[in-house]
Amino acid sequence: MRYSYLLAVTVLFACKTTQPPAASHVSTGGPAWAALWQQRAAEYRALCLQAYRIAGERVEEMIHQQTLRPRAIVTDIDETVLDNSPYTAKTTLEGKSWSQATWEEWTAKAACDTVPGAPSFFKYAAQTGLTVYYVTNRLENERAATLKNLQRYNFPFADNEHLIMSSGNSNKEERRAAIAKKYEIAMLVGDNLGDFAEDFYKKTPEERSLAVDRLRDQFGRRFIIIPNAMYGDWLSALVPRGADADSTFRKVLRTE
Repeated sequence: MRYSYLLAVTVLFACKTTQPPAASHVSTGGPAWAALWQQRAAEYRALCLQAYRIAGERVEEMIHQQTLRPRAIVTDIDETVLDNSPYTAKTTLEGKSWSQATWEEWTAKAACDTVPGAPSFFKYAAQTGLTVYYVTNRLENERAATLKNLQRYNFPFADNEHLIMSSGNSNKEERRAAIAKKYEIAMLVGDNLGDFAEDFYKKTPEERSLAVDRLRDQFGRRFIIIPNAMYGDWLSALVPRGADADSTFRKVLRTE
């Protein structure tokens, strides 16, 4: 079965995030606007479907390529497979920022919707014989709820063996290396550049951009990136811990 057909059928019945848009009279700030875009912009949906269609085409190519080792796909979870925009919307509208406590209250609900295109792609990849590993920076105590959320949508390989949590270290390189001992990592999927290579870990915005240029041939082939404007290393690279975001943005935003 060709991936293009599989995707077309699945998109017709895909679950949609139905959170209401933010009220117009509420001063929300950047995170809420980003969550609103993720929930309601057709452009966001189109970008996700485009990314997963390209991923499916790459998998089709792999079917005809010989390999000496079994192949695996390594994917992130949050904003790559599961959609956490309701958490960002709620905390922002309440005048709060991210915290581990409120985040774990959210993930414990196992209520995330799926990112458009993700379920059909990973099911198709598994049908072709690829193994899927979910490498997340969620913590070990979030494992049960995370599995429940993935299993709710019948994601393949949603089990303890293929769900790799964080021990507190956000660098995923060591976890990827462990998988690479047993598998050829044929593809990586994520919303954050740190999901692909250590070249991007704790680097400045300029260093990250240079690394993108250096690895440009990987994007759309081995690296499949999903849009996420709500949070990520792009933001922490611009605004270091303790820095004033407003003054930083005024310095770095181009106005001409």
